[in-house]
Amino acid sequence: MSDERKLRVVQWSVGNIGRRSLRSVIEHPHMELVGVHVTTPSRVGLDAGELCGLPPVGVKATNSVDAIIALQADCVLYMRQGLDVDEVCALLASGTNIVTTRGEFHYPPMMDPSFRTRIEAACAKGQTSIYSTGSSPGFISEALPIQLISLQRRFDGLTIIEYGNMEMRDSPDLIFNVLGYGKTPEEFDTSHMHHLREMFTGTLAQLGDAIGLPAEDFTVGSEIALAMADEVVVAGPLKQGTVAAQKITVSALRGGKSYLNFVGLWFISRNIDADWEIRDIGWRVLVDGDAPLDITIDYPIAKESYTEMTPGYTAHRAVNAVATVCAAAPGIRTTADMAQVIATFS
Repeated sequence: MSDERKLRVVQWSVGNIGRRSLRSVIEHPHMELVGVHVTTPSRVGLDAGELCGLPPVGVKATNSVDAIIALQADCVLYMRQGLDVDEVCALLASGTNIVTTRGEFHYPPMMDPSFRTRIEAACAKGQTSIYSTGSSPGFISEALPIQLISLQRRFDGLTIIEYGNMEMRDSPDLIFNVLGYGKTPEEFDTSHMHHLREMFTGTLAQLGDAIGLPAEDFTVGSEIALAMADEVVVAGPLKQGTVAAQKITVSALRGGKSYLNFVGLWFISRNIDADWEIRDIGWRVLVDGDAPLDITIDYPIAKESYTEMTPGYTAHRAVNAVATVCAAAPGIRTTADMAQVIATFS
């Protein structure tokens, strides 16, 4: 790629993931940062470098959609909270591709028909593509399984177990109010898990189609485990008998049997009343077939560095996908129908 021009990229949103993405674009040898979109008024006019802990780069943040469209960038890294369909369609129709860490685009057949029609029309008008990715869903539920299953000639099933260690997360509102840790079983509300159903049914459906075994149905189950004793975690006090760990299982079914499974196991304490395997953080992937596999992926980082390091696992996959998406055919692209994402460093 050394003889080609740099891809002109916009960072949309500078939250936890977006800041890491912004930094990666600035430092990328084949990308030129041309714009930053923010929604917080106090950030408008700030230099992009200042927003991600780097020296000034001469690109100022804006909250104007029109200003971003006028840049005629090759790609926008769209990482905002919530989805604004009008924004997305305007970007795509203007000729700007999108890589997003939002989960609405993993499997087009499951999208709301009117929503899908709008997005596809915008892609056709602008001759552009949009692609959803990240670490999970994305890398762990699509990119890696496709490669692991490529070793099989008899495939009986795949299970992904994701371990989310929140012991060191200093976010009391998120931990206790949003996610429901510290609640009694009667108080615990599983509604915050609903978005996981949408994201992971889509990503598993995409995988099933890719290997010629389309899912016929899905099941989603949730479980909780309670603290065995009073303790104090970084986010605050946790009482005995309240929620200290939670698990959601999304399964794709064929012939009434599960064959693709995603298990999310998140915890703020290991001293729980359930016999669950607790690992620090990372994934375990099991493939059942004629070349069976049991793969563990750990994050070899100190617990106190989780907050600093983990955003990269999501942001970097999206940044590395920009060149592939810019070269892809117009439309809503998936990991299964698009060229492989390859990171480049020089």
